[in-house]
Amino acid sequence: QVQLVESGGGLVQPGGPLRLSCAAPGSSFRIHVMGWYRQAPGKQRELVATITSGGSINYADSVKGRFTISRDNAKNTVYLQMNSLTPPDTAVYYCAAGPPSGVNYWGQGTQVTVSS
Repeated sequence: QVQLVESGGGLVQPGGPLRLSCAAPGSSFRIHVMGWYRQAPGKQRELVATITSGGSINYADSVKGRFTISRDNAKNTVYLQMNSLTPPDTAVYYCAAGPPSGVNYWGQGTQVTVSS
């Protein structure tokens, strides 16, 4: 099994940065895809960004140019650097991981609130 441990959420002002981290400490093998999804109140969960073990990256259009996803394969850890945050970015952010077919492991979620 893969257990995902998230950290880094919190309250930030519009325009500010925030960095999320997610590790899979129980995994002894390389996880193909890791990434981030988010769910705002009253909205469906949506893709934020994913990265494969080979370095292929996919961003949602809404975050491209503002967010940067990165990964440390040796640590099975994924990061999300979020810059220029806006109130619509407010959501619960979920770490996700899985095989090439798609993500099938989920973290507990971490709240990101963008407000002045």
